[in-house]
Amino acid sequence: MIDSSINKNIERIAMRLKTIPETPGVYQHLDASGKVIYVGKAKNLLRRVSSYFSHYDDKSAKIKMLVRNIYDIRVTVVATEVDALLLENSLIKRYQPRYNSMLKDDKSYPYLCITDEEYPRLLYTRNHKIKGQYFGPYPNGRILRELQDIIRHLFQYRTCNMMGNRPCMKHQIGLCGAPCAGKQSKEEYLATIENIRRILKGDFGEIVENMKERMFALANDLRFEEAEHLKQKIHLLEEYQSRSTVVDTNVKDVDVVSILSDERFAYVNMMRIKNGSIIYSFSNEIKKQLDESDEEILATVIPALHEQTQSTAREVILPFRVADIPEDYIVQNADPKGDRRKLLELSLRNVDSYQKQCRHQRMLTEGDAAPQAVKLLEKIQRALQLPSLPMDIECFDNSNIQGAYPVAGMVRFTGGKPNRKEYRKFNIKTVEGPDDYASMAEVIERRYSRLKKENAKLPDLLIVDGGEGQMEMARRVLREQLGLDIPIAGLAKDDRHHTSQLLRYDEREHIAVVQLKPTDAVFHLLEQIQNEVHRFAITFHKDKRSKGTFRTSLTEIPGIGPKTAHDLLLRFGSVKQIQIQTLADLTDAIGPAKAKILYDYIHSN
Repeated sequence: MIDSSINKNIERIAMRLKTIPETPGVYQHLDASGKVIYVGKAKNLLRRVSSYFSHYDDKSAKIKMLVRNIYDIRVTVVATEVDALLLENSLIKRYQPRYNSMLKDDKSYPYLCITDEEYPRLLYTRNHKIKGQYFGPYPNGRILRELQDIIRHLFQYRTCNMMGNRPCMKHQIGLCGAPCAGKQSKEEYLATIENIRRILKGDFGEIVENMKERMFALANDLRFEEAEHLKQKIHLLEEYQSRSTVVDTNVKDVDVVSILSDERFAYVNMMRIKNGSIIYSFSNEIKKQLDESDEEILATVIPALHEQTQSTAREVILPFRVADIPEDYIVQNADPKGDRRKLLELSLRNVDSYQKQCRHQRMLTEGDAAPQAVKLLEKIQRALQLPSLPMDIECFDNSNIQGAYPVAGMVRFTGGKPNRKEYRKFNIKTVEGPDDYASMAEVIERRYSRLKKENAKLPDLLIVDGGEGQMEMARRVLREQLGLDIPIAGLAKDDRHHTSQLLRYDEREHIAVVQLKPTDAVFHLLEQIQNEVHRFAITFHKDKRSKGTFRTSLTEIPGIGPKTAHDLLLRFGSVKQIQIQTLADLTDAIGPAKAKILYDYIHSN
């Protein structure tokens, strides 16, 4: 338990903890002014709330800040985990706590609303002040306009603010059935609104079948002009449905949620799927408040999105399971197959694109140097003809001494700056001897097969420290083995080990030289990346040697110590090469006495 030097109210908090039950529920942390600063849920309230006040030194800086500001705790006991989930979402929405990660305000996104009136209207709106049923949000304006156009062509409904008692111009041009003047019964009008509601929910099938039955009935009654008019509406509806269908229509009603994150923000995409069609796709940015993991963020975001989009889905497709989402609330599918797998991949592409947009926008608005950084990355994009801004660049380098104890390093630059949290070290496991090509192939396969398996974010550009050979090895691994389309560039060096050429693949998959002057800012950034990965790999190799890693089967031979083994490996490259040397070669390397011991041992075993 923490002491009063951390939180001066700890004594009253300790007394409060004694009254908290070990049941599911929701807890609220309050500051000295009585304001709710954090809301959370728990399967066991006592255990979860108590954890904030123990092992303080192990907490992140942001959680430490929260703990120092807690003045009181309020808990609500509920019957089930689902109740806790729903109540937490409601309280977060109500209090907007400072330390909770939340979806950005969605007021800037448009909705369609079927109003709660005697004769409902369909309205375009950006707020929830109107009473009615909302559909959306629709961040994609094109989809919203298409929906509105189709509904306007299919159905007649009123748009007037006040109903009069005689038909208006809208009735005369065929856009309204004029229920105000009794030319359309209330039952017929409400049936029209119900059909609009079904389309907005993605339920096309039943509407199309009903319209076809009506069309055939009209044709049988020899009312061919009306039947033809209805046929055109059916064609319009079927055409829209076919264009919006991305998978088999057997995928009836599911949500798809994916997430990517960095140190400061998380980016979430949700797609609503009905009968194989995307009703809408919605992406949002979330600022992390307490260094939450992706799983913790989704545990909060999924119920919020479910409520915000009025989802009826009982299945959610995810890149991984979320422990704090009860199966009673929604069934998780974290290992989708077939069409569901395609939907998850599509959602991941959406969230990846949205993350790049947000980062690009932030770089333009944050800090004095931000515009320069964007311009520099845009130059790299043009020079290498990349499909998107290279916000994340990864670069690899190998390090060994004549093939002995090979290692590799990888650095990541984000927004043109080192992202050291994402640096990675690799011990080469499958390559014997000094084979840079095979070593490059191994680490690239290990790195990106793992990212692919975890559905993690891929870099916008991969740079290999080397020329055409290393580039081709990287291309084979990525394209042919892993099926990944990551742009590849190479940085070749001259005889003096200075960066001399930037290489890329052209549209024919041939390697081309990018003409850059040594004074160009792009050249300086790429040189910085190359120097950084070289430094990182060399440092890793030195650390490995300094920790006594030159302990091999050679040191097991009586009379052969670590230094002698090191000298042998430095001279010949591997144990296998040492075994085929003559006595004279060994003598030249380590002297006659030790050479005789080693030679006799090798040839007697």
